[in-house]
Amino acid sequence: MILKRTLTFLLCLASVSAFAQDWNKKKCAVVLTYDDALNTHLDKVIPALDSLKLKGTFYLIASSPAFTKRLPEWRKAAANKHELANHSLFHPCDGRQPGRSFVIPDYDLATYSVRRITDEIKMTNAALEAVDGKKEHTFAYPCGDTKVAGVNFIDGLKGDLVAARGVQSVYVPHTQTDVYNVGSFMINGQTGEQLIEMVKKAMETNSMVVFLFHGVGGEHALNVSLEAHRQLLQFLKKNEKDIWNTTFIEAAKHLKATASAKK
Repeated sequence: MILKRTLTFLLCLASVSAFAQDWNKKKCAVVLTYDDALNTHLDKVIPALDSLKLKGTFYLIASSPAFTKRLPEWRKAAANKHELANHSLFHPCDGRQPGRSFVIPDYDLATYSVRRITDEIKMTNAALEAVDGKKEHTFAYPCGDTKVAGVNFIDGLKGDLVAARGVQSVYVPHTQTDVYNVGSFMINGQTGEQLIEMVKKAMETNSMVVFLFHGVGGEHALNVSLEAHRQLLQFLKKNEKDIWNTTFIEAAKHLKATASAKK
C-alpha cells in the first residue's frame, strides 16, 4: 500500500512537472502581435511594452510610410528584442470576399499570381533584414487570405519563413504541429477585463493565446483603447511567473521543438 501511494505521488509530481514545462516552464504563452505598421505602434505601444519589459511582434507592411519613414526607430525596437515580421509589401486582400470594399484593384489578391505574392513576400523579408539584420522572419496573412488562384501560396515559402499567423479565433495547444497557420484573436473594442479573461482562459487550458491588434488608441478602424491595452500589459507583468510573454517567432520555434521531441 505504501509503495502504491509513493508511486502515485511520484506520477503526480511528474505530471505537474510536465505541465509546468509546456510553455517554457509557464502555464501558458501570450503573444502580442500588432499589424499594419502604424505610427501608434512606435509612439504608444512599444514604449508601453518597454516600460514593463514585455515583448511584441510587429507585422509590418514594407510600403507603409510608418515603416519607410521611421526605419531607425524600428531598428531600435528590433535591437530591444521586439520582433519585426512580414505582413507583405502592399497588404493585398481578396476583394471578392464580403466587406472588402477597401481593396483597390492594384492590390486585389484575386488578380495576383502565386509568383507575384511570393516575390512581394520575399522582397519584404529583404527589407526587414536590412533593418533588423535577421535572416529568420514570420508572416501574417493579410486579411487572413491564404490562397491565390486556389493555391496555398505559403507552401512555396516555407524555406523563407519560420511560421505564419492566421486569423482563426482559437487557443493554441502546445501539441500543435502546423506552424504555418497559427490561430489568433482579432481585437476590436474589447475592454481590459475582457482581454485579461482571454489570458486567464489560456492559463486554465495550458494553451497559447495570440492577440491580433491593429490600432491601439486610434489610427485604425480596428482599435482598442490605450487603457484596455495598458490593463492587459499590467496583468501580464503581474503574473509573469505563470505567463510566458514571447514573440511569435520564439513561440513557433517552441512548438516545432516540442513536436520534434515527441517523434
